Amino acid sequence: MEKTRPSPLTLPIILLLLSSFALGERRPEPCKHLVLYFHDILYNGRNLANSTSAIVGAPAWGNRTILADLKHFGDVVVFDNPMTLDNDLHSEPVGRAQGFYLYDTKETYTAWFAFSLVLNSTDHKGTINFMGADPTTVKTRDISVVGGTGDFFMARGVATLMTDAVEGEVYFRLKVDIKIYECY
Repeated sequence: MEKTRPSPLTLPIILLLLSSFALGERRPEPCKHLVLYFHDILYNGRNLANSTSAIVGAPAWGNRTILADLKHFGDVVVFDNPMTLDNDLHSEPVGRAQGFYLYDTKETYTAWFAFSLVLNSTDHKGTINFMGADPTTVKTRDISVVGGTGDFFMARGVATLMTDAVEGEVYFRLKVDIKIYECY
């Protein structure tokens, strides 16, 4: 009976398989990480001087200065909001969040976001583009980072949103934890 020798590739393949099982499902480390605060001041018919967002579309039963009943369903809001490094609205902005959100569910408070974060600071220049569902009653929720320009060219990742403050129907602040996993 002739003895067969294992292929020279057998040992490396076995070691690779064992190491992948030992590591489990580890998430990769982000190549860029930012934590910023998103400040939204909704126009209510009286605060034109300091508002940063406005209702531009409303359902037939609503209007464009007060959010609609039925969990704001049907309202479309356009914004140009300051983004700061801390939760103080009066801190120097490091960028602007520019885009829109719309309320798309009657049963609960849920918005759908699409916006660009425009950064022009000494640390970062360029844009980061976001989109996704924001079920606002959930403590933390994720939206997708779907692209970017400048320092964030073709960025891909996730932004975790956390409601940091709400003041009536006019002001809310989000903590935005941005993790980018594809950097070029």
